[in-house]
Amino acid sequence: MPRSSRLYRDERVVASYDGAMPYGLKRFQKAEALHFITFSCFHRLPLLDAPGARETVEAVLEPTRARHQARVYAYVLMPEHVHLLINEPPSILVAQFLKAVKQITSRKLRGQREKFWQERYFDRNVRGEDARSEVIRYIHRNPGSPAHELCALGWKPVKRGLVASPGDYQRSSFSHYATGVRGAVEIESEWTASLRGPLIAIGPR
Repeated sequence: MPRSSRLYRDERVVASYDGAMPYGLKRFQKAEALHFITFSCFHRLPLLDAPGARETVEAVLEPTRARHQARVYAYVLMPEHVHLLINEPPSILVAQFLKAVKQITSRKLRGQREKFWQERYFDRNVRGEDARSEVIRYIHRNPGSPAHELCALGWKPVKRGLVASPGDYQRSSFSHYATGVRGAVEIESEWTASLRGPLIAIGPR
């Protein structure tokens, strides 16, 4: 089996956490396939632990999302990697979207380093409401997932324990799902859809 296939297989397992998803999340999300993306800092070093680094990534991700009309369903910025659940932007490929995000953030954060990000990234298609909800739960739980939970689910034994609960971690979309308040990155949710208002059909003239 190719190395990439093994990595995709590992990414299929999703951890759950206590606490219900916000009302209406499953009803709102459509049937399109989403992309569960993971990309890492160069040599998996904790480069995003540097002061202001995660804020910089968010400050680049949001205008890039808006410019390409991408929908971000969930994200978390860990010290050495990023998890992102997005759709396929209408005008560019996911690979081009990620390249733009990584190039701009790299110019801002690389300093004297050879590189800031690893060139490769991992992409798994996510289809169906249950699968999307599970991935969103995993993304939000990532900062607090202890080693024994990940081992039981087939994940490599990497102990995080950065926070006691998902709500304590600031650089993720969890707060938006919990409160409806817009954060640094617009999240595609029922909260966001309600702010847009109803769609108006315009007939031919």
